[in-house]
Amino acid sequence: MAIHPNAGKPASTGELVNLPRLITQYFTDKPDPAERTQRVSFGTSGHRGSSLTASFNEDHILATTQAICLYRQKESITGPVFMGMDTHALSEPAQATALEVLAGNEVPTMIAANKEYAPTPAVSHAILTYNAGRTNGLADGIIITPSHNPPQDGGFKYNMTNGGPAEGSVTSWIEAKANEILENGLKEVRRMPLQKALKANSTKTYDYLDAYTGDLDQVIDLEAIRSAGLEIGVDPLGGAGVRYWERIADRYNINLNIVDTQVDQTFRFMSLDWDGKVRMDPSSAYAMQRLLALKDRFAVAVACDTDYDRHGIVTRSQGLMQPNHYLAVAIDFLFQHRPGWSADTGIGKTLVSSQMIDRVAKKLDRKLVEVPVGFKWFVDGLFEGSLGFGGEESAGASFLDRNGKVWSTDKDGIIAALLAGEITATTGKDPGEIYTEFTAAFGAPVYARIDAPATPDQKDKLKKLSADQITSSTLAGEPIEAILTEAPGNGAAIGGLKVATENGWFAARPSGTENIYKIYAESFKGDAHLKQLQEEAQSVVNGVIQ
Repeated sequence: MAIHPNAGKPASTGELVNLPRLITQYFTDKPDPAERTQRVSFGTSGHRGSSLTASFNEDHILATTQAICLYRQKESITGPVFMGMDTHALSEPAQATALEVLAGNEVPTMIAANKEYAPTPAVSHAILTYNAGRTNGLADGIIITPSHNPPQDGGFKYNMTNGGPAEGSVTSWIEAKANEILENGLKEVRRMPLQKALKANSTKTYDYLDAYTGDLDQVIDLEAIRSAGLEIGVDPLGGAGVRYWERIADRYNINLNIVDTQVDQTFRFMSLDWDGKVRMDPSSAYAMQRLLALKDRFAVAVACDTDYDRHGIVTRSQGLMQPNHYLAVAIDFLFQHRPGWSADTGIGKTLVSSQMIDRVAKKLDRKLVEVPVGFKWFVDGLFEGSLGFGGEESAGASFLDRNGKVWSTDKDGIIAALLAGEITATTGKDPGEIYTEFTAAFGAPVYARIDAPATPDQKDKLKKLSADQITSSTLAGEPIEAILTEAPGNGAAIGGLKVATENGWFAARPSGTENIYKIYAESFKGDAHLKQLQEEAQSVVNGVIQ
């Protein structure tokens, strides 16, 4: 993929989103449901789009929220909706729209106390806490976020009564119903004015900040961090958890050096990502220049994306750790330092994550469960405790609490970040140093992901990639050992293709959240072998989309 000449540099004024225009078009522009790009579309993590392209406007939120109300009626879900939002500019107006519909349908709704933002993991934890011990009157949730997407984007996702992202059959039903409502001119939508909705008996406030931070010592050994005197650098990146770090530091008396607490919906403090866009991706070295500047000041420095479901880890030894590297280290540490976890507890990974995780799992003698891309595939395992850890190559993970009980069934960037501190405090080595030891024991893989633009039609073609399109018996000079269109861990379709050999693999799939496709590849034989894997993968993709 071509790297933009301004990647890693601060955004200029002309590259910042026009906030008044963005908000105005959210309310004034009307999507045309006959246009595919303007319909409600749930990818791997909810509906995303922008008001500037008529793909995330008030009509979308009206229709989707009404569809969620109807789904709740169909499934007899009668508990409260825990609703949270991040700091993207479109999140607050979307929450206002959603609350009007929820109140209009007399759905009990929990919004954040004191007009706080509410990170994704805090909402998931709140649902699980509320539902613990209940068999009826269960709660579910709505989280308003496009995750790490650019500032002009909005996102809207539904979390089920198990606290995690809704599974495919649920999102398909909500998506279809929402588009039907759009096509019928929103006639089915029940809403009331915002001021009335805020005062409705069904609308309550919930202190996500206090509840989440108050329980954190159940999942992270914060006393180990405190007693070691470890200083951790924190860049909140202007996200939903911006006020959580100070509360954590004060409550547990740990040394968190918080470098900036500003919230700016243009995100002008970010450096540009690889494609020249402002994107709050904590795993991108281009976007994380400010975090990387903390490398020599702290043993560990951490950040999360805008809704705090992804993590970025900077160490003195390695700088910004690749997500796969940190996942492997986190898994190794947790399964050796959580005596409260069952011996049968397994490890969850996506099939585009590093094979280093496979080798660590083998060393630990733990079951490995390989699933398609999307955190929803880990939800059941985390909820029931059969998975101790679930992690994605895109820097998203969650894990059980210290007693082997469910903590969050959605990605949790806060606990992943604090775990880096626990690892360093407990072992005396930062996660980068531990990963270097892995490469000496298991080999040093090189891993890369290529992103490229793709139209919706091209993405559809990529979803239908099949084993028949691999006509060779070798890949990059090695015999092919597996051609996968279904994940070995659960038999679910991967929406693309993975081809593996003894020392390398590639996978190709369309993005579930943006109009791009992705080619992942990894080699345990070096950069030249990785390049050969990528070239052969690109040839397969070109044959499908051109």
